[in-house]
Amino acid sequence: MRSLAGRQPRLFERLGEHRSACYFIDPVDLAFAFTVIPDGERSLVRVVRKSETATSSVLIRGPLLTLLGLLDGTLDGDALFFSRVISISGRTEAVLALRNTIEDAELRPADLLGLHGHLARLVDRGILGALNVARQMTDRNPGCEAPEA
Repeated sequence: MRSLAGRQPRLFERLGEHRSACYFIDPVDLAFAFTVIPDGERSLVRVVRKSETATSSVLIRGPLLTLLGLLDGTLDGDALFFSRVISISGRTEAVLALRNTIEDAELRPADLLGLHGHLARLVDRGILGALNVARQMTDRNPGCEAPEA
């Protein structure tokens, strides 16, 4: 995230006061979670225990593939929230600021990795293709879905 902030500082400026918010991201199908503070070049991403929600401003829960789909823009966060595929609690205005920033950024996996040119296109195609295949497999085999949060 720090590298991305160096390349595209306006993305983080768009968050305004919510740059310093602590976002607790809980992929329900993993044994751990993440805390993210998207504060530009001072950004912080940590792998944490699921019990470490106390210091977070926002809690976002959902299946990993769904959360990744929100990040790459292939899935609609509003529809997922209202259908209860994901749950959100805490400072709603911080979540909205993050969502709007992510949507406007139109980030690709290569952007997050700092890649450019031909290599970036290959990485994007590979990662997005793999995510699409994984989503299709999950859709075809509902028994493999994560339990609801």
